[in-house]
Amino acid sequence: MSGPATTGRAGAPPRRLLARIRAWVSAPVPALRLEIVRVLAPLVILGFMSGRLMHADEWLGDAGFRVPDLGSDDWRQPLYIPPLPVWAAWIVAAAMIASGLMLSAGVAVRWSAAVFAACLCHAALADRLAAFTVSKLGPVVILALALSPCDRRLMPGGRTRGGPSRVDGGALRFFQALLITMYTASGLHKLRGDWLTHPHVLWTHLHDSYQTAVSWALGNVLPPFAWTALQAVVLVFEALALPWFAWKRTRTLALCTGLAMHAMIGLMFGPVRWFSLLMMVLLLGCFLPEPALDRLDRALRARPRSPAVDTRAR
Repeated sequence: MSGPATTGRAGAPPRRLLARIRAWVSAPVPALRLEIVRVLAPLVILGFMSGRLMHADEWLGDAGFRVPDLGSDDWRQPLYIPPLPVWAAWIVAAAMIASGLMLSAGVAVRWSAAVFAACLCHAALADRLAAFTVSKLGPVVILALALSPCDRRLMPGGRTRGGPSRVDGGALRFFQALLITMYTASGLHKLRGDWLTHPHVLWTHLHDSYQTAVSWALGNVLPPFAWTALQAVVLVFEALALPWFAWKRTRTLALCTGLAMHAMIGLMFGPVRWFSLLMMVLLLGCFLPEPALDRLDRALRARPRSPAVDTRAR
């Protein structure tokens, strides 16, 4: 009898841990958090795609260069998607624009999110040479929105519908875990590189092809030790992202640090601005403090009052 009893006691802590994790994942969260991502993320993704959508016939169609099919046995090309006819490429581009705008406006949210995610997934897989971070992250974010209750709170035009103020937190926990995983992986990769041994890694990044007028000006104004200090802040923030965001007392500081970091990245490295904006949208949706979120909710609820009409006879 001692064997089963011991096994039961040994298995109890893991079960309690799993129960706590399930309770945390499914705990109600403000619906407005998902709405922030639903309204803003499609606009940012479409902004990134705008330069490509203008040339959809060459981007997705057979009018431009296309990497040839290397065969199923070549590890360099795990999946080959043939180019579309020009007319079909323009249809996909139009569907991407329409579904993204509909999702942001809150029109047929589930269907528009599914179509938008499908278009983004096709674009990322069909043109692997031009698939950057937003190309790969966009389908994941939109698919998660399609599976979430992100249509319960806001109506088109920013008005508040009569839906619940809190919804199941599964989708939000996914976004939070996604952010923390990305930051932690980036920080660990920096630790394996030169960020601990070379004090001017960040400063050297200012001189590549992504340089902007802001990075050029800051590179000439800020002293060298300032870039070393910023390099240390970025490294500590990313490598320790999990405790920074998990501890309630440091969560707001982590949010402000992340927003400032991505704002500087967007200003100093021009082509990366859309990635920075997408990360800032996710940060705001996932970790905006509750008091700020409540103020935003009250502002959206407030409706301008129509001026009173004096019907009394003069």
